[in-house]
Amino acid sequence: MPVTHVALLRGINVGGRNRLPMSELRDLFTEAGCRDVQTYIQSGNVLFQAEPGIVSSLSDTVTKRIAERFSFRVPVVLRAVEEMEGIVRHNPWQGVAEDELHVLFLAEEPAAGRVDRLDPDRSPPDAFIVQGREIYLRLPNGMGRTKLTNDYFDAKLATTSTARNWRTVMKLLALMEA
Repeated sequence: MPVTHVALLRGINVGGRNRLPMSELRDLFTEAGCRDVQTYIQSGNVLFQAEPGIVSSLSDTVTKRIAERFSFRVPVVLRAVEEMEGIVRHNPWQGVAEDELHVLFLAEEPAAGRVDRLDPDRSPPDAFIVQGREIYLRLPNGMGRTKLTNDYFDAKLATTSTARNWRTVMKLLALMEA
C-alpha cells in the first residue's frame, strides 16, 4: 500500500545556485514511480505517495537523475508521514517562538559516540538537541548567524543533513495529512 512521504532536497534554488524547476522535479519523481506528486515552495520539498519498494531506492534514483539532467548533485532525505508526525510531537522546545526553531533532517542516524563529541557551546545562545535522525535547533538570532550549520553537523556526524524552519515542517506535515 502506498505511503505518503516528503523528500527534502538540500541546496536547490538557493541564492541563484542549483536551479531546478519544480515542474521538472515533479516529473523526476513521477518517472521514478511516485504518485500524487506535489512540491511546496521552490526550495526542494516534494510530497508524494509510493510503494515501499520504490521508496527504498528513491534518494539514490533522484540524486542520480538530477546529476544527469542538471549537472549537479543534490542530497535527498526522505521522511514518511508517521515520522513527520513524530518529529512534531517530540519537539523538545514546545512553546518556543516558531521563528527560532529549525530541524535538521539527517540521512542516517549518527553513531552515539559522534553525537557525544558535538560541542554544545559552539554558537551561544544557539542550542541543539539530537533525537534519532533529527537535530532540533533553537536559533534566537536566526539561521544566518549560527555556527550550527549543515557542514558542521555533516562533518561531525558523518552523514548528510538538510534544514527546514519550523513553519515549513508544520506546513509539510499538514500537506501530508491532507
